[in-house]
Amino acid sequence: MRFDAVLASVLYSSALFLGQVRADDLDSEPSSVAAESSTTTASVQKATFTPSKITADFLEQFTDDWNSRWNPSHAKKQDSSADADWAYVGQWEVEEPHVLTAIVGDKGLVVKNAAAHHAISAKFPKKIDNKGKTLVVQYEVKLQNGLECGGAYMKLLQDNKALHAEEFSNASPYIIMFGPDKCGSTNKVHFIFRHKNPKTGEYEEKHLKTAPMAKIEKLTNLYTLIVKPDQTFEIKINGESMKTGSLLEDFSPSVNPEKEIDDEKDTKPADWVDEAKISDPDAKKPDDWDEDAPYEIVDEEATKPDDWLDGELSMIPDPEAEKPEDWDDEEDGDWVPPSVPNPKCEAASGCGKWEQPTKKNPAYKGKWSAPFIDNPAYKGVWAPRKIQNPDYFEDKTPANFEPMGAIGFEIWTMQSDILFDNIYIGHSIEDAEKLKAETFDIKRPIEVALDEAEKPKAPEKPKSPMDLKFMDDPVLYVREKVQLFLTLVQKDPVEAIRFVPEVAGGIGVLVVTLLVVVISALGGSSPPPQVKKAVEKTKETAANVKDQAVDAATTGVEKVQAEVNKRTTRSSGTVE
Repeated sequence: MRFDAVLASVLYSSALFLGQVRADDLDSEPSSVAAESSTTTASVQKATFTPSKITADFLEQFTDDWNSRWNPSHAKKQDSSADADWAYVGQWEVEEPHVLTAIVGDKGLVVKNAAAHHAISAKFPKKIDNKGKTLVVQYEVKLQNGLECGGAYMKLLQDNKALHAEEFSNASPYIIMFGPDKCGSTNKVHFIFRHKNPKTGEYEEKHLKTAPMAKIEKLTNLYTLIVKPDQTFEIKINGESMKTGSLLEDFSPSVNPEKEIDDEKDTKPADWVDEAKISDPDAKKPDDWDEDAPYEIVDEEATKPDDWLDGELSMIPDPEAEKPEDWDDEEDGDWVPPSVPNPKCEAASGCGKWEQPTKKNPAYKGKWSAPFIDNPAYKGVWAPRKIQNPDYFEDKTPANFEPMGAIGFEIWTMQSDILFDNIYIGHSIEDAEKLKAETFDIKRPIEVALDEAEKPKAPEKPKSPMDLKFMDDPVLYVREKVQLFLTLVQKDPVEAIRFVPEVAGGIGVLVVTLLVVVISALGGSSPPPQVKKAVEKTKETAANVKDQAVDAATTGVEKVQAEVNKRTTRSSGTVE
């Protein structure tokens, strides 16, 4: 017992010495938190808001006079499918973003309530007539709390008497709906326009068939719609073209109806033959065709395996089963142990009465039926005849939208703090690009930098054993230091002691302590004073070696660094 206690003290004292040496190093080094400065949000240079001088049919940057143009709606939302009308109770504010603020003083229109209906609109200084012109719609969306279910799209409202007399709601007729929408598996950038039927005067929504996906992130994203007089359109996100097409070809339902339609009065003739194939009436069943032959027959060539156990049952009573203590033979009847597979049968081919197996009958043909042949009376697939569509019209210029008198946001969302900013509605692609350069192109890179700065930095892995810190991983620190020492000592013991003094000191303590253990085990008493002095002297020497290594490291590092560079640590791979 005495020997075990002393041995335990040997191991403990050695590890303690290595730890103490490293602790001394830590006391002399500045805190890693204070020494290693990471990028912070404070170090990111922000911009200052300056209103744009660009002019357009409608340009909104939500300056201090914004409420003179925008009117929140308190109307009731019309929904025939709902039991009750929904009021637009959602609040709107104009404020700077609280997430990744890139431009000081740059404010936007913000949806303030989650799970609420919101509606707000602003009338144009004068109606926008797009006939023969290019239409450009552009605005920024910032989903500060993300977007799980809700819309962030805008509507360009039709200019009519109702627009100026009633509050904006979902029933207000619009000409264009454009912007992101996300809920569940739905994630798209809407582009819908209402087209007027020149024959009936009725309006019909035309939906883009394959819409691009919206950007669902907390950074600002710029959505741009360009519709040209040649009836083509382009959707951009952050200046990158995401979808191009034609108003005449890429929308459903189509702008123009079919010239011809099926005649509803036409009916299929009674003698019309639809069957392309019929059974061959001249075919006869062959004389040797046996319809009664079975699918399987007994395999007469099969023989019983030699290890077949005829006298054994495949299932036997469980020999380990015991009758329950509460079993009453009079009430429950005679107790019968449950059956289990016979273990003897598992080692053999089988048990019980052996019977020849069955096999597929080579003479089996099944029920005979006549083969199919081409039907000589077949006339093809019947379809009603085509007639001229009485409702047909051809609108070659659907891009000549009806006049638009206002912009509105009418949305429902489960997330609050959706921010809208830098709205451009006009006819100049160049001016929209200039506004993008003045706002989004400045804002987005700063937001990216802020976002990166806020992310937790992963700890940098040490490139060599000399970069390891004892407090980060004591076990790895000791293991790598010992391995480095053993490598260096083979080349130059003196430089090994200077370069890795912790290990040299630890080995010295270990050697002296082992002597103490041996003397104590043989003598059965405590070590003599001379040995104790030797231990203390060894510790002092090791500490002195550590101090001297600091001065000698500069001159010795050139010799040792080559060996360090050859080693590959498990923490970072080959040292460069």
